[in-house]
Amino acid sequence: MAEEPAGQTQLRLGIDTGGTYTDAALVDAEDHVVASGKSLTTHSQLEIGISAVLKKLPSNLLSNVTLTSLSTTLATNAVVEGRGTPVCLLLPGYTARQIERAKLELIVRGGACVTLAGSHDAGGRENCPLDLDAARRTIEKYRNRVSAFGVSGMFSVRNPAHEIALRELIHSLSDKPVTCGHELASSLDAPRRAVTVAFNASLVSYIDRLIRTTQALLSDHGISAPLMVVKGDGSLITAEIALTRPVETVLSGPAASVVGAAFLAQTENSIIADMGGTTTDVAIVTNGYPAFSADATVIGQWRPMIEATRVFSVGLGGDSEARFSGGEGLGIGPRRVVPMSLLAGDHDWVIGCLKRQLDAKPTPRSNRFLLPLFADSSQIAQLTPVEREVWKRLAERPLELETLHRSAREQAQAAAVMVRKGMVIYSGFTPSDAAHVLGFSDHWSTEAAHLAAVIWAKQMRHVYGWGSFDPNDSSAVSQVVHDKVVSTICETVIKACMATGGSRSETAVFGKINRLFAEWIMGNGTIDGGLFTLNFDPGRSLVAVGAPAPFYYPAAGRLLGIDLKIPKHNDVANAIGAVVGSVVQREHITITQPSQGTFRVHSLKGPVDFPDRCSAFVWAEAIASERAQSKAVRAGATTIDTVVNRYENTVSPDDLTDDIFFEGRVTATSTGRPVSSPANQESHRSTHL
Repeated sequence: MAEEPAGQTQLRLGIDTGGTYTDAALVDAEDHVVASGKSLTTHSQLEIGISAVLKKLPSNLLSNVTLTSLSTTLATNAVVEGRGTPVCLLLPGYTARQIERAKLELIVRGGACVTLAGSHDAGGRENCPLDLDAARRTIEKYRNRVSAFGVSGMFSVRNPAHEIALRELIHSLSDKPVTCGHELASSLDAPRRAVTVAFNASLVSYIDRLIRTTQALLSDHGISAPLMVVKGDGSLITAEIALTRPVETVLSGPAASVVGAAFLAQTENSIIADMGGTTTDVAIVTNGYPAFSADATVIGQWRPMIEATRVFSVGLGGDSEARFSGGEGLGIGPRRVVPMSLLAGDHDWVIGCLKRQLDAKPTPRSNRFLLPLFADSSQIAQLTPVEREVWKRLAERPLELETLHRSAREQAQAAAVMVRKGMVIYSGFTPSDAAHVLGFSDHWSTEAAHLAAVIWAKQMRHVYGWGSFDPNDSSAVSQVVHDKVVSTICETVIKACMATGGSRSETAVFGKINRLFAEWIMGNGTIDGGLFTLNFDPGRSLVAVGAPAPFYYPAAGRLLGIDLKIPKHNDVANAIGAVVGSVVQREHITITQPSQGTFRVHSLKGPVDFPDRCSAFVWAEAIASERAQSKAVRAGATTIDTVVNRYENTVSPDDLTDDIFFEGRVTATSTGRPVSSPANQESHRSTHL
């Protein structure tokens, strides 16, 4: 629906593909939102949802689009939900114990983690040759069983020679994509770098499918403008770069939301909370800029080594599963399920199934239907005959789990395995269903929501021994779920605000402090009879965006005692944020002193030694600046500005002794406007050293 006339002005098109909705927005040269639209994300066929949302925009305006930008929560959701395609991870210099401690086996999704002989020391010198024969055998063994390869050496950021050799070998033996650790991160923390590599490799198929689908549909709608993709830090890269570095799109959706929310709310100091179908993402904006992190990014249980807007992301959304949790009774998330109201809205025969379940004895399978998600060729190739039969049946229609359990138990068991693999998703009772029952929402099947609420209440009581609701009162059940979501939102916001340091605070002590703070703040902030209070900074607002935000955040704002803003267009904040950002590329170079009087610059081509600190830094700054600018051009920037910063870790023993140099780091940051048309690619560079 058009907001204001656009005439012949140049327009930017933002698209966000989330776990539940695909959003689109047209923004003109004066940063006005001209039109916007929403459609359901269709995971098994992304093109349906993207095409549907493009059709909701005025067709006469699409010819004016000069730039298209895409953000997505698919990568973030995959990490949070434990989904991804199978990966073979080659790890020269690692031990089995290191793999176990980093939990890498959980990320390769049925692929393999393989250690290889070959290593460098912290100074970049080879201390063990690379075993290429063993690598060859491994590649040949797994090349037809995985979707991608990952390579991560212990000290590859100090000398990437082994990673480069393995990458070339993989390319000679396989057509599968390869991710190398030194290309993604520059810090020494090898286990986290390996985690980052594994995630990147496991996400390649997801992002490849999304980008190529989007490109084809844009062409079908007559849009020839360049396609950019939002990174986790809110900046933009070309689609071609994103295809090779999909891990950088982790937190793409949340980052775009932060940019879009700050843009819409026009507040300098705020706490931004984006609630989608799968996650709630919280970020802090101070003096108009969101906090940035190269180390403290937390996604579910993982800390990938990516440069991103500092976002605290948890599995709490409109489609989160309302479930029994042993320690607390009612739990919400982190698993996403298909809301019963949505399922019945798409398949009206589900209503009859729910009525039958209502009259039957509840089981753990009540409210459970099976629906297909995305699977690439390597995953399908590994399916057992029983799993193949389930996959074939799901292509025709969703399956009721209770019926499947009774008629074909093997298939029900196979389906459970496919859910764990991320190929299939369950339905269930969700906050979105509760919102339909309570009258907050009516865009799907309200009848199904009422039925599912009562079935769920019976299940909780008779299967898990929790709750005692009137068997005919769907509203009371839904109110309990709604209140739980509100309290969880409050706790999440408080936790996110407390977890702003550089290290992960997931400790028992931190958990206790967070719970105490949450109780005090939500208890009107009064402590010990009013002797002192605990409240949020009155100069900050809570800016809530996302489709479910109006259902929950007014109550959350009151409980937190904080000024609340839900801006216009909040439901498409991600899509708006996708097109109001810039291209930003960084290059980091480390300098060490392996021996007295030798200063070693660790570059992509290997270590280079200099006799003095000054010459080492001058060379490093020049190289970093050149590479950052080159990366910015490849990422789709024009009118590029580069700033180089220097950091030195030194100590002064006393007033008479020269500083002792431990390590230095040079960071070059190149920033530019995204190219708005194929003809406008000339870059103008300026460098500030």
